[in-house]
Amino acid sequence: MSYSTEQIRNVALAGHPGAGKTTLFEALLQAGGAIQAAGSIERGSTVSDFDPIEKERGHSIDAAIASTDHAGIHVNLVDTPGYPDFRGPALSALAAVETVAIVVDADAGISYGTQRMMEYAKARNLCRVIVVNKIDHPGAKLGALLDKLRDTFGTEVLPINLPAEGGKSVVNCFWQSNGTSNLGAVADWHQKIIDQVVEINETVMDHYLDLGEGGLSGAELHDAFEQCLREGHLVPVCFVSARSGAGVKELLDVAERLFPHPGEANPPAFVKGSGADAKPLDARPDPKAHVIADVFKIVNDPFVGKLAVFRVYQGTVKKDSQLFIDDGKKPFKVSHLFKLKGKEHVEIAQAVPGDIAAVAKVEELHFDAVLHDSHDEDQIHLAPANFPRPMFGLAIEAASKGQEQKLSTALHKLAEEDPAFAVEHQAELNETVARGLSDLHLRIMLDRLKQRFGVEVKTHPPRIAYRETIGAKAEGHHRHKKQTGGAGQFGEVFLRIEPLPRGGGFEFVDEVKGGTIPGQFMPAVEKGVRQVLSGGAISGHPLQDVRVIVYDGKHHPVDSKEVAFVAAGKKAFLDAIAKARPQVLEPIVDLEVHAPEQHMGDISGGLSSKRARISGTDSERGGEIVVKAQVPLSELDGYAAELKSVTAGRGRYALDFSHYEPVPAQVQQKLVESWKPRHEED
Repeated sequence: MSYSTEQIRNVALAGHPGAGKTTLFEALLQAGGAIQAAGSIERGSTVSDFDPIEKERGHSIDAAIASTDHAGIHVNLVDTPGYPDFRGPALSALAAVETVAIVVDADAGISYGTQRMMEYAKARNLCRVIVVNKIDHPGAKLGALLDKLRDTFGTEVLPINLPAEGGKSVVNCFWQSNGTSNLGAVADWHQKIIDQVVEINETVMDHYLDLGEGGLSGAELHDAFEQCLREGHLVPVCFVSARSGAGVKELLDVAERLFPHPGEANPPAFVKGSGADAKPLDARPDPKAHVIADVFKIVNDPFVGKLAVFRVYQGTVKKDSQLFIDDGKKPFKVSHLFKLKGKEHVEIAQAVPGDIAAVAKVEELHFDAVLHDSHDEDQIHLAPANFPRPMFGLAIEAASKGQEQKLSTALHKLAEEDPAFAVEHQAELNETVARGLSDLHLRIMLDRLKQRFGVEVKTHPPRIAYRETIGAKAEGHHRHKKQTGGAGQFGEVFLRIEPLPRGGGFEFVDEVKGGTIPGQFMPAVEKGVRQVLSGGAISGHPLQDVRVIVYDGKHHPVDSKEVAFVAAGKKAFLDAIAKARPQVLEPIVDLEVHAPEQHMGDISGGLSSKRARISGTDSERGGEIVVKAQVPLSELDGYAAELKSVTAGRGRYALDFSHYEPVPAQVQQKLVESWKPRHEED
């Protein structure tokens, strides 16, 4: 169908693994007529889990996109992975939608993944809907689950339809007020949700109080409902069984009648400019305005090449049009424009505001690139999302010689696709380190290296990303004087340093008066200081959270040169650091261990021996627990094998960077002593 922005609904399916997101994705596509029959995870025939590794493992790893038409609307659906190991693709997909449907297993109830995705969606100002799946399961206690949802997430959680006939069907309780359900009288729930909706808007409330519910028009109810969703005043609950189809068509009806279209939801957080000059930009879903679109997904397809999937926020992207990337001056031609249907690419003529589309074979495109068709849209950026920092690392090298460049290219392509996967080269050890969110995350990436790119690798534990800082204020001074016959070298620097709050980075301040260090030499002083920042002062690790203030010095009209002030700045900085209680910092990570509950004691005891601070546990589906703790990253070397041993292979874990803090004195002493001989050789 041909459609406008007002007819688009963008919905991401999110939540805990095993809740049935992929099965619901299939059921919605079938109900809308996009596919003739729903695929099966067991047979590996679903639209969304088309990657061979996904088929082999039986769960989603990447976000997948497909669309369907229903009752005059065009629904773009995004199926996101549930495992926390693959939060990168899941969170990047949230940038493309107005509504997040958080799928809950009716039998298992609220899981940790449910809470996590509710928090992510709320933090991003997205409309949230809870979809209770598997309502026809014999063990499902739907009344107790609804009570638990309201206790956990607030009284704004209210059903807009209700299960009936033991989960074989659903009955609407928003648009109708008569009938019965498995959760009581429809009229009672109808009144609760109407009361919740009308109180968001004084005009609607006054109208409702004056005329009663019958006096409210459908448009008034829709507008108030949409405002409730947008402001988080209402989190509607829909009941479905993706397997049987109960409630699936009704969920599409709810999307058509009540979910916001791209012009109704909270506006995207675009800014124009950078730093202090950055100003909010109102990207309007006007099809005639200049194009503004954001790339939220990159796929390096071995047959199609690089595929960039983007959401259009303003203007209309047309086939054969010209688009700029970020602040680039050279446009590219949109030779082909696609809609995605899992792994299939369906060619289209245009994408209107609010739509999701893709272009292929444009190598300059990257994740979070802003596409536009006018230099008036230069320096436009979508406010960056907060992705979990990849902390689990493996040092990687090609298994056979001659494969180094192929490995580098493949790692770069994988890093383009997943914002929570990073590759870094540590020059000091000539070591390439791949970092992800967990052991499972990295194992999947290694499988892809072999399967997709034909690269086999050897791995070993990487160096820990320690940092250095200072604990007190201090002053430093150095005079660099060198005379070798002819012109010499002379530069003298006085500076003081002071610690910044953790995460404060680095500040360089010029307070020199009277030209004692001429202005042309100040960059050289800063260059010398930055050499220490990158190379470290006591253990060979980068220095952070320090302010350097250069306040005096001397120069010579003939012998002062840039090289002299580089040396003087470096040595003065080292002199000050030695007096400022230098410290080595270690990364502390938030650790989540998922395992059968009978292993709780072994897991807790093992973590306690690793300087861990256990913050709590949560129960999960199927008798599993989640143990949450903060642990020094250095203590987790070999933890994957240890966890596998104590849980008979059933445990897994994920990491997220928390903060840096000083290492114990004995650890610092070892790090300093191990660096000194190498440093002295240099």
